[in-house]
Amino acid sequence: MTIFGGFRTLWIIAMFDLPTDTAYARRCYTQFRQELLKDGFIMMQFSVYARHCASEENAVVHKKRIQLALPPKGEVRVVTLTDKQYERMDIFWGKSRGKKEAPPEQIGFF
Repeated sequence: MTIFGGFRTLWIIAMFDLPTDTAYARRCYTQFRQELLKDGFIMMQFSVYARHCASEENAVVHKKRIQLALPPKGEVRVVTLTDKQYERMDIFWGKSRGKKEAPPEQIGFF
């Protein structure tokens, strides 16, 4: 755990499942995502964003901002982790989801 100015530093993870079935829903999704980015969150995966906070008090401020930006439909979950918990995250990579493109053939001039 990192101590910064006598406070624990934390990570906020925001995970969301928002509808995108209508133009209005897509607009709400985009606005929510833009608010996260504007507030300093980074995308970890699709619909999973993270932000580092200098203290628990700072984390509360950013969680309130998420609450204020909530779209009318969908679900948003927020988890707060210490630096140590965040560092212990396991990341697994699987095989590529699709066939990789073949490199373009070299063009020859006669």
